This record gives sequence, structure tokens and C-alpha cells, in this order.
Amino acid sequence: MTGQKPLRPGDRVTDLPLTQDASLVFIGHVETPWRAPSDCPKQGQSDGPVCTLVLNPAWDMALAGIENHPVLDVLYWLHRSRRDLLLQNPRHRAQAEGTFALRSPARPNPIGLARVTLLSRDGPRVAVQGLDCVTGTPLIDIKPARCHH
Repeated sequence: MTGQKPLRPGDRVTDLPLTQDASLVFIGHVETPWRAPSDCPKQGQSDGPVCTLVLNPAWDMALAGIENHPVLDVLYWLHRSRRDLLLQNPRHRAQAEGTFALRSPARPNPIGLARVTLLSRDGPRVAVQGLDCVTGTPLIDIKPARCHH
């Protein structure tokens, strides 16, 4: 894969072909203050900067009633991430760990998940707090969060 970050000591990749077994429909994109993955926080903070979920206007009606849900789960496609790492050696860890033992964006299916606070909606634009991805990240889905008390 071209444009990949260099491997760190301890990183291991798979030689399996990364075939496409499914397809997704991107419903829009995310606008955040971060332009590069290295600028993003490791995890979104509920008091972080205001970010915007920008839906394709064709999905505007699908947002009806979203205002009734103060906490949302947002799924997004981490389009700039590696997809072939088996072991990863994050800077903040003493040794490499398996991809599925980490919350790293580098994974076979780079789906990001963030629990966000809904601030407002203006047509197909939804203002939230709690994201951790670069601006322009494709948006997969939005769901009301099931909050357990």
C-alpha cells in the first residue's frame, strides 16, 4: 500500500490479500479541526471541540427526531489507516500487541466508533462533541446511544 506510515520495531503485517467482501454507503463526512491523523486525540473527549457531521442532503429526513437523543454513537471509516497490521507497537506501550487488543485506527476494517454529545442540528448538519478523526472522514452511520444507568 502506498502512502503508508513506516512500520515501527515490533510491528508485523499480514500477507493475506485484503479482499472486498462487503460494501458500505457513506452517508456524509465529518468536519473536525484536525487535518492529519497525528493531530487527532487518541480518543474523543466529551468536552472536546465542536465537530460537525455533514450528511448528504438525501439523508436529511433520516435525522428526524435526532434531537431527542442527547448522546449518539457515530461510526466512521478511517480511510487513511493501514489495514494489514497484525501486531502494533504504539508509542505509549512498552511492547507490541495484537491489533484486536488495541483501539488503534489501523485494523482490517478501519471502522471508528465514538460516543458523542449532540449539541444541535441544522438540516443535514449535526454539531457534536467527542470525535477523534481527521476532517473529511467518511461517515458510515449515526445511532442513538444506549446509555446504561
